[in-house]
Amino acid sequence: MRNFKFIYGLIILLFAFVGQAQNRQSDTTNTYRSLIPVSKQSLLKNVDMIANTQIAFRSDFYEGEHQESKFRVEQFRLEIKGYVHEKIYFRFRHRYTSTFEPQTIDKIIKGVDFAYLTFTLSDKVNLTLGKTYADWGGIEFDLNPIDIFEYSDIIEQADNFLTGVGVYWQATERNGFSFQILNSRTQSFEEIYQGLPGLEGSDIPLAVVGNWRGKFWDGKFTTLWSYSLFNEAKDTFKNYIALGNLLTLDKWTIAYDFKWSKEDLDRTGIISRDVPDDIYPYALQNTLYYSHWTRIDYRFAEKWGFSFSGFIDTAKWLSDVDPQKTTDDWRKGYGVVPSLEFYPWKDINLKFFATYVGRKYDYSSYAESRVGLQDYSTSRFMIGVISPLHIF
Repeated sequence: MRNFKFIYGLIILLFAFVGQAQNRQSDTTNTYRSLIPVSKQSLLKNVDMIANTQIAFRSDFYEGEHQESKFRVEQFRLEIKGYVHEKIYFRFRHRYTSTFEPQTIDKIIKGVDFAYLTFTLSDKVNLTLGKTYADWGGIEFDLNPIDIFEYSDIIEQADNFLTGVGVYWQATERNGFSFQILNSRTQSFEEIYQGLPGLEGSDIPLAVVGNWRGKFWDGKFTTLWSYSLFNEAKDTFKNYIALGNLLTLDKWTIAYDFKWSKEDLDRTGIISRDVPDDIYPYALQNTLYYSHWTRIDYRFAEKWGFSFSGFIDTAKWLSDVDPQKTTDDWRKGYGVVPSLEFYPWKDINLKFFATYVGRKYDYSSYAESRVGLQDYSTSRFMIGVISPLHIF
């Protein structure tokens, strides 16, 4: 009986304690202040949070042989952007499908696409500072990455997001111009090129990018052209030209890009990775890459659309460092990407897709005989969903 009374007393005491604790918790909750002060919450009306998402079930093939099938988050880029002041705009976008390692040049992780501020200097001029996109033209790079299933070689291998400063000038209603000074890369010279006899990393590894955006025929035809000069090492440069053109009709959009990259050092790196160390143990010099890229989008019904992308990538090694070299040609890459898209709802930008990505690589006879490379093809089928999910 004594034990019963003792246990009963403990139970009563426990319930009294819990009740008091709950009251205290309730009371203190009422005194908490919001992390965002009430007076500032109206600012959120000028801020957007977007989860740029591409999720798919994919099946991969090599030379027609099935490799594996799996679910995969192809793209997830969380974005927050908006105005903190009527003349100050910010944009932050983090790519969760990239590395989280801080980069040695700009000290920000590789997966951050954007971390910049834009200041409105006048009705026609604004200034951008921070990690931003290299405004180097072309429709392919200007599209939201979640709408791309496969990039052409130059875009795929480039440092597309760099830290620096840029000015944009809307000169006329039809013509806008931008000028940027950016870091030429996110990693150091030694990290990228593993050291190269006779060359030293530049003391000022910068890039300058000039861009022209034009509008014609009431905006139905637009241009996105640019020239870029990158300082890769002392007296060593990369020249890059991108000419993007877009025709927008009622149910059709037709885009064509030409990209050309002349590289004193093989910044794109495709040929350097192919050449073994016993032939040349360093990053190659004097390479050339160029690409023809096109995309056609056709909305043939209210909820249905068709998209086709095709491209041809050419890689050339112009140097004569190898005495057995017989041609500048290295390889050609071909890509075809047809896609069927279904838009189930009018009030949300979301689509289901089924797509095929086919790639074929043809090597020159020199690359085949000297290095032992062989032509090959890859492909994949994907079924999934794409949406820039607007959280707020």
